[in-house]
Amino acid sequence: MTSIDQMLSMMSRDDLDFTALLDLARDKSVAARTRLVESVGDLFFEKNRALSDRERALMTEILRRLIHDVEMSVRIALAERLSAEPTAPAELIKTLANDEIEVAYSILVKSPVLQDGELIEIVQHRTLEHQLAITLRAELSAAVSDALIATGNADVVKSLIENMGAEISAGTMEYLVEQSKRVDAYQNPLLHRPDLPPALAKRMYWWVSAALRKHIIRSFNLDPVELDERIEDVIKDILAEDAGDPIAGRKGAELAKLLNQRHALSPQLMVQTLRRGEVALFEAMFAELTGLREKLVRRILFEPGGQGLAVVCRAMAIAKPDFASLFLLSRSARPGDKVVDPNELSAAMVFFDRVKREAAERLVRHMRLDPEYLESMLAMDGADEADASAVPAPRAANSNG
Repeated sequence: MTSIDQMLSMMSRDDLDFTALLDLARDKSVAARTRLVESVGDLFFEKNRALSDRERALMTEILRRLIHDVEMSVRIALAERLSAEPTAPAELIKTLANDEIEVAYSILVKSPVLQDGELIEIVQHRTLEHQLAITLRAELSAAVSDALIATGNADVVKSLIENMGAEISAGTMEYLVEQSKRVDAYQNPLLHRPDLPPALAKRMYWWVSAALRKHIIRSFNLDPVELDERIEDVIKDILAEDAGDPIAGRKGAELAKLLNQRHALSPQLMVQTLRRGEVALFEAMFAELTGLREKLVRRILFEPGGQGLAVVCRAMAIAKPDFASLFLLSRSARPGDKVVDPNELSAAMVFFDRVKREAAERLVRHMRLDPEYLESMLAMDGADEADASAVPAPRAANSNG
């Protein structure tokens, strides 16, 4: 392999302090190598010096070999100088892009030299910080966007959605819209993307906040009355009021599953279902949405206090106004006394605010395994901020649930 001092000797000596550079090349100390990289870097960017292809290749190889032996500040400075160069050496750019994030950042954000394959490889094998830096590039192909979304990191995905220069395929956009039911942070940036189809915005209307519903109506020129009526129409269609409908006679669980497949299983739809008095269908829909058994769903709906309903709604990212509606309607649907005590509603709303989303999600996972876990969950009412650590571990699954 050709040594660095041999490579230096192959370069033109015009206006080149060859002796000084050769001395630096023979000195193996960090200080000498740092100075050598700085000197060769200065030559590389010198405007008044015309480099031959051979000299350019030699300088690139010198920098590539020495880059990991020098101080980070020098690597950062070199990366910042190369990041805006469309003709920067590809191998050197790739090396810097895979360096520590302090070095790689400017390359990942700005360098036009990096190709899709190299960006995808960095997304798959480097750190979260590298992934976030890539989401900030002025332009991103659909392939790179897919790789970033495949990380499953909500911060990375949110940053990508916020980048209007990122290309997102139709199929991926639909996937992100579906994910926005679970990840609230996706909703606002998705609805502000100019490439979001109106049909997907209309679908999101069912589960976003009141403020974002107003944005959907205003930005996509949709009729709010038509959207509200659509919720009612879906129920009518699914209930198959027309005797000739092929889905007539299906059980509530099958109808709920079909609703879910149509991306129509939303808190608003469930509120409308309860309001219509379709309690059995609501129970099936709630079971489909949460993954809980219908028998346990009934206990959660009608238990005194509403703590179980609050926890499950928190875990499923159901908004506070929708929880309040479900709570009040479930009180009216329960057997016996249908009067709602104002103090009961107030206590339920306070409890809802105290429950942490992460704790609620853990509890619901336990409840799927152990139908008797509801009793344990009530211990949360006396725990500070409703921390899941206050609740005992679940028992084995009970087939009677």
